[in-house]
Amino acid sequence: MIRSMQLQQHRCLLYQIGLVAYLDALAWQRSLLTERIQNPDLDDVLILLEHPPVYTLGQGANLEFLKFDLDKSDYDVHRIERGGEVTYHCPGQIVGYPILNLRRYRQDLHWYLRQLEEVLIRVLANYDLHGERIPGLTGVWLEGRKVAAIGIKVSRWVTMHGFSLNVCPDLSGFERIVPCGITDKAVGSLAEWIPGIKCLEVYSCIGKCFAEVFAVEYVYSYVELPDFTVY
Repeated sequence: MIRSMQLQQHRCLLYQIGLVAYLDALAWQRSLLTERIQNPDLDDVLILLEHPPVYTLGQGANLEFLKFDLDKSDYDVHRIERGGEVTYHCPGQIVGYPILNLRRYRQDLHWYLRQLEEVLIRVLANYDLHGERIPGLTGVWLEGRKVAAIGIKVSRWVTMHGFSLNVCPDLSGFERIVPCGITDKAVGSLAEWIPGIKCLEVYSCIGKCFAEVFAVEYVYSYVELPDFTVY
């Protein structure tokens, strides 16, 4: 008997939890990563959330991409272990932190980055928007405006950090930096194409598209999403 080929399903815990302080989420990621390095049989995790306004710098990020004096600033700024340059997080932007053991998928970081892009492209397609890749860059664009950024860290093939999707944020925070070190391309958000869109309706779409792309089965789902109406 010939059976049709099916993707192997991987178990994954899903958390959709709204607004979380950046350092709290970072500590949580690091704890999950350490646990999975020590015990590779633990289930994978996807965390979807939003952050209060915060700037983050990758390991080798160039401070020249900040348009303010770091020593005299009241802005919340953190240098972290992900790759990439400076970026900005704020309410209205959904951030995804996959904690995946890539040994279950493919031990290939370029493949992983393209898969994250594919998740976001499918999310946009759900709203009849055509997300695009730009050769040589990482992220997803709509009509030349970057709506999704990606920055990762992988330790012993376990991932942390991840992606961000601008749904309906106040984009003015990006004016204080050169986002991702890209000087010739503007940042955008879904609200420019879909007026009135809110994060609440996009969380579940991201979870669905992530499950499709990575062939995961959510064996636990925790949802606590306050209804943010003003950003």
